[in-house]
Amino acid sequence: MTSPLTHPVPGRWTPRLWGTLLVLCAAMFLDALDVSMVGVALPSIGSELDLSTSTLQWVVSGYILGYGGLLLLGGRAADLLGRRQVFLVALAVFALASVLGGLVDSGPLLIASRFIKGLSAAFTAPAGLSIITTTFAEGPLRNRALSIYTTCAATGFSMGLVLSGLLTEASWRLTMLLPAPIAVVALFAGLKLIPRSEREKNHGGYDIPGAVVGTASMLLLVFTVVQAPQAGWGSARTLLSFLAVAVLLSVFTGIERRSPSPLIRLGVLRSGSQIRAQLGAMAFFGSYVGFQFLVTLYMQSLLGWSALHTALAFLPAGALVALSSTKVGAVVDRFGTPRLIAAGFALMVTGYALFLRVDLDPVYATLILPTMLLIGAACALVFPSLNIQATNGVDDHEQGMVSGLLNTSVQVGGAIFLAVVTAVVTANSSEGSSPQDVLDSYRTGLMVVTGIALAGLLITLPGLRARRRESVVVARSGRIDQVAPSDPTSLSVRSDRSGQSGQSGPTVGEPGAERVGVHDR
Repeated sequence: MTSPLTHPVPGRWTPRLWGTLLVLCAAMFLDALDVSMVGVALPSIGSELDLSTSTLQWVVSGYILGYGGLLLLGGRAADLLGRRQVFLVALAVFALASVLGGLVDSGPLLIASRFIKGLSAAFTAPAGLSIITTTFAEGPLRNRALSIYTTCAATGFSMGLVLSGLLTEASWRLTMLLPAPIAVVALFAGLKLIPRSEREKNHGGYDIPGAVVGTASMLLLVFTVVQAPQAGWGSARTLLSFLAVAVLLSVFTGIERRSPSPLIRLGVLRSGSQIRAQLGAMAFFGSYVGFQFLVTLYMQSLLGWSALHTALAFLPAGALVALSSTKVGAVVDRFGTPRLIAAGFALMVTGYALFLRVDLDPVYATLILPTMLLIGAACALVFPSLNIQATNGVDDHEQGMVSGLLNTSVQVGGAIFLAVVTAVVTANSSEGSSPQDVLDSYRTGLMVVTGIALAGLLITLPGLRARRRESVVVARSGRIDQVAPSDPTSLSVRSDRSGQSGQSGPTVGEPGAERVGVHDR
């Protein structure tokens, strides 16, 4: 069941519907903005607060730990406690943590504020996504909304790089404080615009054991991956931590199978489309985070570029995503998510491979810009399509759960693959290395990044074959037609009352059309 905000006129959104979407986009924008801004400010933070490199990394890792570790709980909480309530409370906490982060005068307090911000984002992200998927009807309306929503993440990340370069020149504290007023405005707007959502009824109680064990397993997994490059991947501490994660996940799986109201309904993962979306999200974000990390080091450490110069180098990718936001939904309607995800991953692989040509004296227009444009086009195609594929066909009362699962895949994929890339670069470099040796170690890391994107492409390819096998039997006006949909998540009838073919009939689910079944040939 969708929200009463859904408009009565096909193709036209009411001002309140637009307002709701903008509030949700603002929260997604803030999440991405915050992640990208802190990276450029780290040297200034370390200098003023006298933090060692190992302590400084926790300014970033603390956020990732809170975010990635609590997403599953955040997604299910949105379903059980009400999406509107969870979203607004978490947004208020995000604003308070932003103020705290800008005012602290010690490293531990700053790290604590970052953990709280990550925790709050773990609730706003799945709640916001599930509000969209339950407010906008599945199909073209939801595809358009999700394309705009996910574009805000890429725009926020790109703007964060530029803004941090500018704000850090004055004070790193401004990068911490900037999200606060935006969050407050979004909070008050959300109180007026976001529709009240019903809590899930007859859910059989709360899965407290699952929530405790699931959250503990995710926290320990992210912590282990973040610490592995420093502790050593083969160290006893790292291996024992991974073993503990495996045990906790096994216990969690057993709890979820027996729980009447599981944190994750394991049956959701029987869908090949759902599994491809989750694994694709891990490969997509993991490859990009690894690429952005290496290229930032390359530009600033080897080429001597300023933080602002580096941010501007990434800007074309973000600008391309922002400019394409209103068009992606229509492209998804026409070609379906499997084709767009595959095409996007192909562009990513090409872009990363082209960047392997860089040297110590690159010409931006010929060596760097083509990669940025290809990656921008890839992000515009892949990220919205993954969100659409993961949430389509899921009942409203489980949208928060699936949204939390998708965001968990994104964050865990980013943490794992960034740690892998870092370890590869570290293993291929040493103190006193020449600039060319350092560049060669970066190039090795870029090969790993390219391989991760290629794995994402290979994961997607079975979806293209499955899509061709999909067919739908529709009974309408005493007649049965078999149609091959453009996307198994967006189905329509290709006949009209006169029996003429080649004209679009009503969408499945509308009066005059009845969905009888979906099967594979």
